[in-house]
Amino acid sequence: MTVLLIILFAAFMLVGMPIGYALVLSGTAAILLLGDIPSTVVLLKIFQPMQSFPLLAIPFFILSGALLMSGRLGQQLIAFAAALVGRFRGGLGQVNVFGSALFGGVSGSAVADASALGAMLIPWMQREGYPPALAAAITASSSIIAVLIPPSIPLILYAAVSNASIAQLFLAGLLPGAMLTIGLMVSCWLIGRARDLPVVRIEGGAKAVAKTALVAAPAISLPLMIVVLLRFGIATPTEVSVIAVAYALIIRFAFYRDLNGTGLLANIIATLATTGVVMLVIAASNLIGFILTVENIPAMLADWALNTLKEPWLVILMMNLVMLFVGMFLDLPAAILLLGPLFVALAGAIGLDLIQLGVMMTINLAIGLFTPPVGTTLFIASAISRESVGAVTREMWPFYLVAITLLGLVAFVPAFTIHF
Repeated sequence: MTVLLIILFAAFMLVGMPIGYALVLSGTAAILLLGDIPSTVVLLKIFQPMQSFPLLAIPFFILSGALLMSGRLGQQLIAFAAALVGRFRGGLGQVNVFGSALFGGVSGSAVADASALGAMLIPWMQREGYPPALAAAITASSSIIAVLIPPSIPLILYAAVSNASIAQLFLAGLLPGAMLTIGLMVSCWLIGRARDLPVVRIEGGAKAVAKTALVAAPAISLPLMIVVLLRFGIATPTEVSVIAVAYALIIRFAFYRDLNGTGLLANIIATLATTGVVMLVIAASNLIGFILTVENIPAMLADWALNTLKEPWLVILMMNLVMLFVGMFLDLPAAILLLGPLFVALAGAIGLDLIQLGVMMTINLAIGLFTPPVGTTLFIASAISRESVGAVTREMWPFYLVAITLLGLVAFVPAFTIHF
């Protein structure tokens, strides 16, 4: 059944079918054609994930991010980033990276980050003399910071397939997220010095930093609020997501005063559309996971890895290579949902901590977002800059180096995924 499933899925993907539909159709066809499992199981497994209370956090976090990112907040965050780091060599590149960290703490989505931030910063960087391909490369690579820091949607999805704690995953992603931010900013500084890129002249010095920080503070405090509420057990992840929506509404209505009924409705509609796509992939992946479990594939994979590779570090290396390859062709949410059950079984066999695995998997598959041939943030940034994907990819090598180095540290040094 698994072989038929893989063949059908590959065929559907080759003809350009959306991944959610490809998963549902290939899984359903595999069950019906072989006839070993009652057809009613298909509907049961598709609708089963919809009963998950923790998954309610996804639409609420998406809505809170949409509410905060659609108003004046974006301009305020960029103003704060420019005042803080823009004066250094390659300053606009560093503003881009630091802005991604700030946006990531609001949106939890690399794609939303690349779209919103790229539309603002890539044209600005081009006007200041940055090569368009470099501006796009910085945007595409730095946007993945969003998937490591709260409220990361991929980490929530991983928690759903692994039964790991969302709160612990959020905590474990903070240090790698900070390290990635610093590494990319240092890369921008080195590139700025080597190419003599311009700095951003901000009038006012420390006063400008303090003023912009005060205006941006309500949004910047959101990820901190999420971590505190979860870390001290004040609220569950789902409750925190609802609190985040209420907080976003208060900020937009009372603080920035830039939200009206039309804007609120547009954000709700956009959230429904995004949630529908994510939930379809979750439902379809549950069906695929059921088929793999029936076929005993996770246990077989674990036995093969232990008998063939023997050493735990070789198993971890193999897992990373597989994820890097899969991440080049599948979107991050789908890849986590498909590979999660398999690698959770492998992690249990070699004693790898599930929280460490979750952060490692998220970084690994996020690299695929700015890697050809189907990197989502790569294509978004290329389209905004009007540069070819090839030209943008050629500017990527310093950022690939930073990301791969971080991946190695997280994969082989447990201390880099701190959790309690």
